Amino acid sequence: QVQLVESGGGLVRPGGSLSLSCTVSGPTFRSYSMGWFRQAPGKEREFVAGINWNGGSTYYGDSVQDRFTISRDNAKSTVYLRMSSLKPEDTAIYFCAYSEVVYVVTTVAEYNYWGQGTQVTVAS
Repeated sequence: QVQLVESGGGLVRPGGSLSLSCTVSGPTFRSYSMGWFRQAPGKEREFVAGINWNGGSTYYGDSVQDRFTISRDNAKSTVYLRMSSLKPEDTAIYFCAYSEVVYVVTTVAEYNYWGQGTQVTVAS
């Protein structure tokens, strides 16, 4: 069973920055893509960012474009999400996800395994 463990969530003030990490373990494919999603109370899970198998291709949701950066370190089996210029509307539980395809995918159904989520709260 592939397992994903997120870390790095917390409370940050508007305009601030925060970084999330997600480490993958278990019987993974040799090459796989990763993504970050978020879910606020009463809302559907929303695509935030995705990265292909070697980090050469990334894609972002419209609401985070130019503020968030996704990256990965395959030697450490870890994917990162650097969040800057945070807004109160970025408040949500953030989930990392693993996909068995090698290119970037953006829908919930295209991801095979999920982390437990980490809370990010943006408030003054």
